[in-house]
Amino acid sequence: MSELPEEVVDEAERLTRLMRAAVDDNERTAYRERRRELLADHGFTARVREADDTLVCHPDEWVVEGDVQLECIEDTGRAVERSLSGAGDPDDWESVAAHNDRVVEAVAAHGETHGANARAFADFMSNHYARRVESATEREIEEFHTEYFVRNAWPTDEQRDVVETSLSLVFAEADALDAADE
Repeated sequence: MSELPEEVVDEAERLTRLMRAAVDDNERTAYRERRRELLADHGFTARVREADDTLVCHPDEWVVEGDVQLECIEDTGRAVERSLSGAGDPDDWESVAAHNDRVVEAVAAHGETHGANARAFADFMSNHYARRVESATEREIEEFHTEYFVRNAWPTDEQRDVVETSLSLVFAEADALDAADE
């Protein structure tokens, strides 16, 4: 078991994904610095292993002059790895996206604005996490609100005003669809 808290790893992964998606160099640098500071508070550092597109968080003490020194590693279990490639199985992604599309259709019955917000959230969950909308964690919902929605959805004032209600409808409709499927 790693000594790095799960929520720290989640945030390091989120920042890495944001860093990769950023189009502005200053924004990319800010995400990288936030990740560095977050991990440094716990005595860890991060790198992306390009061979399999994996975020690796490992103790600072393993690094000497910028390179991981294998002789410094006593317990590889102290490192934490997270795939950055999503689900990796196109069939899973298609199934998830189809489910999320059904939820969007159900929410759209409550009005065009709610439908547009549901579409943005479904795209976010399908494309960034390859998961059903109802599986979103609080952290992912917050990421949607603070990062994705404002930057990628180009919401109208009306959409911003009702986004909380729209997400409530997303979860209610997803539950209703799941109940109907049983």
